[in-house]
Amino acid sequence: MAASPQPNATFLYPDFILTGIPGLGSIQAWLTLVFGPMYVLALLGNGALLAVVRTDSSLHQPMFLLLATLAATDLGLATSITPGLLVVLWRGPRLMPYAACLAQMFFVHALTAMESGVLLAMACDRAVAIGRPLHYPILVTKARVGYVVLVLALKAVAIVVPFPLLVARFEHFRAKTICHAYCAHMAVVELVVGNTQVNNLYGLGLSLAVSGVDILGITGSYGLIAHTVLQLPTREARTKAFGTCSSHICVILAFYVPGLFSYLTHRFGHHTVPKPMHILLSIIYLLLPPALNPLIYGARTKQIRDRLLESFTFRKSHV
Repeated sequence: MAASPQPNATFLYPDFILTGIPGLGSIQAWLTLVFGPMYVLALLGNGALLAVVRTDSSLHQPMFLLLATLAATDLGLATSITPGLLVVLWRGPRLMPYAACLAQMFFVHALTAMESGVLLAMACDRAVAIGRPLHYPILVTKARVGYVVLVLALKAVAIVVPFPLLVARFEHFRAKTICHAYCAHMAVVELVVGNTQVNNLYGLGLSLAVSGVDILGITGSYGLIAHTVLQLPTREARTKAFGTCSSHICVILAFYVPGLFSYLTHRFGHHTVPKPMHILLSIIYLLLPPALNPLIYGARTKQIRDRLLESFTFRKSHV
């Protein structure tokens, strides 16, 4: 029988203390000059995308509705960690109430799962648009996009709810200090007094299942796209078809490449990659896509670029 925790050595449902990036000391304050502008860029860029899609009826099409969903998800993902992150980097360790920590854990992981699902939906949308262009208006409608977004949101909530619940079943923690910049699931689990095997297995299984299934779906969609495009008769037609997917490919790389590095270093690089690098990679994984996605779509999608330029020049002419 396991020995019961000693009252003077454990804490009952504690308010945690986030340390930021341990090992960097005062240097981490300078990181606010990197992550702060990234957050501002995410707010302005995704906010502008949402405003343009909402106000321009010509953009009320399935592809742009999925893009608006991605922008809303990016706003939520960046906001779920960045305000607190900037405080802890600039001012040092800060108190994080127990309930707020569990809430942040839920939103970070749920919005990450949601973003991955939206990227898969966008890949499928492009596959239908290129593979079956004549049937696209019938197969992909605004109503069906709405159902898909609802299903993705419900799925993200359902699969991530166990994270805070699996942590909440433990009453005692061996320390209050979380050596991290936000309440990541595994960073909190490390402080638990008790058998955390279920937490570890669920976290690993969920990462592999969600990312693995979505990546396989995206790969399959682009396999179909490549097969269709390579059969087009002219080089100009092939280039144009691939060009319609270029923005989405860039967004996929911005999301999954940092995520892959973060996952591999966390799972297999404990003894070779310093802990500050683990935390920096996890922050970049969450902040880089929301900051880059609006730039990618704004620069490479003609309809959005034109609407943004029209809006800017119209306002400027009335100043």
